[in-house]
Amino acid sequence: RFAVSVGYWKDPYIQYFVRQAKERKAPEINRGKLAPELGYSYYARVHGVSYLIKAFLKKTECNCQIVNLGAGMDTLFWRLKDENLLPRKYFEVDFPMIVARKIHNIKSKPPLSKPIMESHSGDSLLIDSHSLESSRYSIVGADLRFSSDLEEKLKKHNLDTQLPTLLVAECVLVYMTPQQSASLLKWAASTFPVAMFINYEQVNMMDRFGQIMIENLQRRQCNLAGVEVCRSLDSQRERLLLNGWETARAIDMMKVYSFLPQADVKRIEGLEFLDEKELFEQLMQHYCICWASKDSSNL
Repeated sequence: RFAVSVGYWKDPYIQYFVRQAKERKAPEINRGKLAPELGYSYYARVHGVSYLIKAFLKKTECNCQIVNLGAGMDTLFWRLKDENLLPRKYFEVDFPMIVARKIHNIKSKPPLSKPIMESHSGDSLLIDSHSLESSRYSIVGADLRFSSDLEEKLKKHNLDTQLPTLLVAECVLVYMTPQQSASLLKWAASTFPVAMFINYEQVNMMDRFGQIMIENLQRRQCNLAGVEVCRSLDSQRERLLLNGWETARAIDMMKVYSFLPQADVKRIEGLEFLDEKELFEQLMQHYCICWASKDSSNL
């Protein structure tokens, strides 16, 4: 939310989900201000993930569905609608408690509810405290650790397993045990004949910098149950291939940053002065984007 207010990228919808903090006390955020290296890394994450999502939408000509796993307060549905890039159906999944909060915001804020009504066709819109069902957008309250329950709930919301499907998980799998995330990945690979999976999370976590990150998070009662899979880019790729995906790639965020349009990178580097270049590079080498696909129809 802070990065958007400074101008790293445009997101007119995030203000309806997250209030601007007056004073932040988290260790890496000083005097209510985001550290520039975090601003830069959020920027790379948003653009990197968005690049892959749009590539998938263009390949399928939007004749596809997106399943955003652990979506939280994400605003992608509204941004895609603004760009005329909505898939046939967009699903979000998160814990029922998070979903209830999001639905409350959507119901009480016309800039969020209007685009859902505009894209909806057919019968009346179904909405209760833990789920929302429209013809183009659904929010489902479910626990990703139980894929059979997840599948059942998605199918109730008209998931079409025959449609090309993009699954997105940003900093989600790392909070599950390796066995739990493996079963989610296996479920996705075996359920959809044509699919792509995008995973954004930590990597190279066994070195000193990675260990310090883990310790800092543990001090804040935040346990990374799946961190052992985040050993390296190879271990990230392997987990996808071992669980039924045909192709898998992984690159660290420093690499992603170097691929971004340089004119825009120059613009954001002018927003906040980055003193700690080395810290930024280390941070970026400890996050990655991985993507896997299986493609029975040679898209």
